[in-house]
Amino acid sequence: MSMIQSSRFLRTALALDAAACAAMGLLLSFAAGPLAGVFGLPEGLLRGAGLVLLPCAALLAWFASRETLHRLAVFAVIGVNLLWIADSVAILLAGWFAPTGLGIAFVLTQAAAVALVTELEVIGLKRSASAAGVATAAQ
Repeated sequence: MSMIQSSRFLRTALALDAAACAAMGLLLSFAAGPLAGVFGLPEGLLRGAGLVLLPCAALLAWFASRETLHRLAVFAVIGVNLLWIADSVAILLAGWFAPTGLGIAFVLTQAAAVALVTELEVIGLKRSASAAGVATAAQ
């Protein structure tokens, strides 16, 4: 399995992702009822999204604390983020719900934030060295 020596930039991007997931997870989990009315989105959808984000936040925080990671783990984080963005857009385009203007703004804003963090993770991955290459260079 391909290991990488995580750059500080990648670890910071993963920590930012973890913090954002934790904050959004807590907000959606505990305030789903009031937010559902304001956003015009189902309470269950909001609470479910929040509950999914909490273990994700813990895993991302753990990844951020590692100096070496499997390259596949970082690709998985990036892939899940891209899926989240696509699902966010699909929620608005599919017509399953009737979000308010504020709900549309919320969905688009959080999708844009996820896109930004994902781009930072891609940059961080590019700045990370192969762990094998680092070990070879150290010898």
